[in-house]
Amino acid sequence: MDLLAENNVCGQALLRLVARANAIIAELMRLSDFVPPLFRLETKTEQQKYGDVVIDFTYFKAPDGFNKRIEDSPVLADIDDEIRESHSSILDRIYAVFESIHRYVTDLNSFLQDLSEGTFIQRTLENMFTNEDGKQLMCEALYLYGVMLLVVDTLFPGIVRERIIVTHHRHAGQKASDTNIDDVCKLLRSTGFFATPGSKRPVNYPEDYFRRVELPSNYLSFVLGHLRSDDIYHQVQAYPSPEHRSAALANQAAMLFVCLYFTPATLHSQTAKMREIVDKYFPDNWVISYYMGMTVNLIDVWEPYKASKQALNNTLEVSNIREQAYKAAAKMSKLVKQTDQLLAEGSLNEGRVLDHSNRLLNLLRECNVALRWAVLHAATLTEAGGEGNKRCKVVRDQVVSDMQYSPMIVFQLMLNTATLEHDLNQIYKRLVEEKFIRWDKYRKEANEQVIELSEVFAGSRPLARVPKNDRLHKWFNDIGEQILSLKLDDPGSAGRKIIQLIQALKEVKEFHGLESSAGVVQAVGEVVSALQALVRIAGVTEDNLITLSLISDISYAWALVDEYTPIMQSAIKKDPSHVARLRATFLKLSSGLDLPLLRINQARSPDLISVSAYYSGELVAYVRKVLQIIPETMFGLLAKIIKLQTERIKEVPTRLDKDKMKDFAQLPERYQMAELSHSVAVLAEGVAMMDTTLVGVIQVDPRRLLEDGVRRELVSLVARILHDGLTFNTKVKNRGSELYRRLTLVGQKMTGFRTSFEYIQDYISMYGLKIWQEEMSRIVNYNVEQECNQLLKKKISDHESIYQSVAIPIPKFPPVDTQSVNFIGRLVREILRITDPKTTVYVTQLGTWYDCRTHAEVLSSSVMAKVESSISTAGLTGVDKLLAFLIVTELQNLLREMEIASKKDVAVKEVLRVISPQLNPNSQVLAQPTRQYTGWTQRTSKLTTSMVDRIMRIGQMQILKLHAANRLNSSCKFDAKYLAAALRTMNESLMTDVKQHYADPTRPYPDDDGTLTSELSVFLEWCGMTQPLDRIYITTCPLRPLSIILLLTVIAQISKIHYAKSLGGLTGIKGTEGIDGELLIVGLVTVLRQFHQDHTLRFIQLLAQYITSHTAHSAASSGKTADLPHETVTGIAVLQEVARKMSVSMKTLSLYVPQHLLAAHSG
Repeated sequence: MDLLAENNVCGQALLRLVARANAIIAELMRLSDFVPPLFRLETKTEQQKYGDVVIDFTYFKAPDGFNKRIEDSPVLADIDDEIRESHSSILDRIYAVFESIHRYVTDLNSFLQDLSEGTFIQRTLENMFTNEDGKQLMCEALYLYGVMLLVVDTLFPGIVRERIIVTHHRHAGQKASDTNIDDVCKLLRSTGFFATPGSKRPVNYPEDYFRRVELPSNYLSFVLGHLRSDDIYHQVQAYPSPEHRSAALANQAAMLFVCLYFTPATLHSQTAKMREIVDKYFPDNWVISYYMGMTVNLIDVWEPYKASKQALNNTLEVSNIREQAYKAAAKMSKLVKQTDQLLAEGSLNEGRVLDHSNRLLNLLRECNVALRWAVLHAATLTEAGGEGNKRCKVVRDQVVSDMQYSPMIVFQLMLNTATLEHDLNQIYKRLVEEKFIRWDKYRKEANEQVIELSEVFAGSRPLARVPKNDRLHKWFNDIGEQILSLKLDDPGSAGRKIIQLIQALKEVKEFHGLESSAGVVQAVGEVVSALQALVRIAGVTEDNLITLSLISDISYAWALVDEYTPIMQSAIKKDPSHVARLRATFLKLSSGLDLPLLRINQARSPDLISVSAYYSGELVAYVRKVLQIIPETMFGLLAKIIKLQTERIKEVPTRLDKDKMKDFAQLPERYQMAELSHSVAVLAEGVAMMDTTLVGVIQVDPRRLLEDGVRRELVSLVARILHDGLTFNTKVKNRGSELYRRLTLVGQKMTGFRTSFEYIQDYISMYGLKIWQEEMSRIVNYNVEQECNQLLKKKISDHESIYQSVAIPIPKFPPVDTQSVNFIGRLVREILRITDPKTTVYVTQLGTWYDCRTHAEVLSSSVMAKVESSISTAGLTGVDKLLAFLIVTELQNLLREMEIASKKDVAVKEVLRVISPQLNPNSQVLAQPTRQYTGWTQRTSKLTTSMVDRIMRIGQMQILKLHAANRLNSSCKFDAKYLAAALRTMNESLMTDVKQHYADPTRPYPDDDGTLTSELSVFLEWCGMTQPLDRIYITTCPLRPLSIILLLTVIAQISKIHYAKSLGGLTGIKGTEGIDGELLIVGLVTVLRQFHQDHTLRFIQLLAQYITSHTAHSAASSGKTADLPHETVTGIAVLQEVARKMSVSMKTLSLYVPQHLLAAHSG
């Protein structure tokens, strides 16, 4: 029974195990890019903030002590919660793959145990190695386990692994795992190895690491024995030349290199075995790729091992290195010329391929062997390994010098080889697909020619000077029947028969004297040509395609090819048509995907899609990187176009005098514009020349690649303009004018950039305005998201963000100040600093902020219009969003402070206990209001002082949101009046339906799943159709003392504010006490809006009681004719403002405050 048959339990179990190993390695590589930076603790800030929470395996020495320290500290507990909420999903995935490594080796041991115990009938460890597939899979199972260990230690440094495992264990506990955490910790504890250049290698690394889980010694012996002595993949058949032996066995050599670490005694002391290994696998090479482009330099990694180092010395003799370098240099020069000749237009055709198939394959073997040696041995030590080893540097320098290494020649050979392989592959595929059709075609042609000859000799078809001959007539008829009897089912037999027929046809010309008849000679020649075509067609098999795929493997250069990226880009920049030729190189690179996917595909594993998608995605990212030079060059030209359009070319007016036409013609400048535009068009055309390509499992459309590249460059440049332009100097005195100046400069740059981008859109066949608006919106939204991250416990990582993209990444810049993360935060905080209520006064009627001391204008209502003109509608919407998040944070802090004070502050608790009975019922008038209210406010001054600052900050941000909404709404009405009308109608219709539902529950609710409401609200926010003061920002729990605390906060400030009729609102009395009445009212209303309406009514009742008590006390002490006291007048102003903003009617107010008092204030 075939070992890999579906009903073979043993074979399928082993195949699934090996497939799982390849999937684990791919998952490790994928997740290494998503390790949260805080687990590396690279910066001092991260160490200070997370150092006490993100702990390595020292945690397991005293877990209770660590947990208690975190629980007892509110700060550490908050950080721990933040890590749990922000990173739990990615930590779960990383731990799952760590755990799967241990589970893999456990399952491998179980499989080997089952083999030794005879669980699988007729299968033992010994006879598994006598089966071809069994031998390969048994070797791969060990090799891939070793690769897993090396990959995890390279991509996840030991200390980082430990922190991840401990954090996951603390947050998830035992519930998430069925494997003992101790086993995972034992396997993956830190080895002390660091992949960073210059790091010292730990003693006995990695052999001690590989020994952490014991594997059967007889299994290790079998694997190493067969890897050492056999050609387990029969690669030598693809490379028959003895000179190519090391290249043919390169993949097996990589497997042997990894597996040797499981038996370090071989490396240390078994000189004979190591000499055999080096002579067979490493006689002419010492830099190897052990998995998907991960390379090592044997000079460096075998340095600690006596036997291996001694065996390698023969290879590393100066004369041998020089010989190999000279040979590689000579071959490459020769091969570049040969491939250039073959690739000349029309040189490579089907006829040539059929006639010289072996020669072409031999040429490609030579190309790939030379390419492998040059790419690996001339690679920089940073990429190839051994950077800290002096001998590696000396050897590499000798190679570069002796072979006169030229990256351009290597790249040219790579490009020619890839193109030749691609063309040959296409011809082979076409020949294989059309094999039967062509066979029938040539057989029919040969038969028809023979029948014609037969008819000529029968006398029925006249031909000059050819007499009738019955024998030849019959003979040619027999030949025709034999031709028709040729079958393709047995190519060997058919080929021999065809050769005999060709020989017979040649002989008939000589024996019967037919050479004198040119017509007969020509006819016989055509039959022979058709029969020779049949021989060539019979020789076309899929073996040629298989051989081609084997010799074209370039998986060793998966990472090293990046060294040739600048050369590829310079070639494209010089001649954009190079993109079409590079397509073949990308396809050659994609053939490297076959290695990890082969077993996964054979096992029909569900991991096939995710693994192939990962490797394909990595390759597509590389393709994008190479082709990004085109958008970069385009935008370099665009910068020149911008300069011409904004600085040199004058805008032609609508009406122009004839004598001034010459001044506006500006022919040199316009010629330069045309030249630049043409260059842009040529670059775009270069990408279009590349056909749509399937890279792995991802379809790559060149037009899409170009658009993504243009978007990427656009995003990079716009983000840089915003970052550099919106950085503010806090020491400038007139900060309002500095803000306007900065916004103006950014606006000018953005306008010029946008105008020029719209200008070139036709030359690159793209929707410029659409791209601009989409990317501008994405930049702003992403920066708002990142700015809000510092306000949230659950952070949104880049890989979770809907705005960040791998193909078109939005750049992140280091913070300029300690408060803000990016430009949107700096802009909002600068506006907040300028309009700080402690230094400014806001005049509602004018919508303007004035300086408290000088009364000079600080910032006008036009600030939001300036923001919009500078960073677009998307930017203004981003400002509005960030203000909303800041309000949420301030409200949460306010309520938390209020709640803590009401429960834990002794003075506040006592006041609340005393005040409640004295203010009930609400109609009661206090006898000594001044003394009592003053006493209560003094005792709660610590709380109310803090609260008034928070309330005014909330009010400040709400007013800014009102300005932003007004500006957005105005722009929408001017620029998109139909959209504004449609949204208004839609909103009113939806609200009407909602109200009707609540009035009559039998009517359906218009939006059960909330989709319509959420989508509509986004449109409404962008169009400024919102009411910030009516918005509920947070969900709240009942807070009974809310109304009383807010009352105490307000009356503590009443002595500092008054109602100014000239300004039409409340303002500070002195102007220097940092109290702005309007901001206080708006903030107060916002706080009340977050709670049930009962709290608002309760607050109004308590404030009305305060007003009536002071009025009654003043009347009793000073007489009825006295003016109303300050407390009454200001209290009524506050009351009426709160009622107006909270939509409380005058009728309701009159229930608590006498009409004449309300009228007195109005008058």
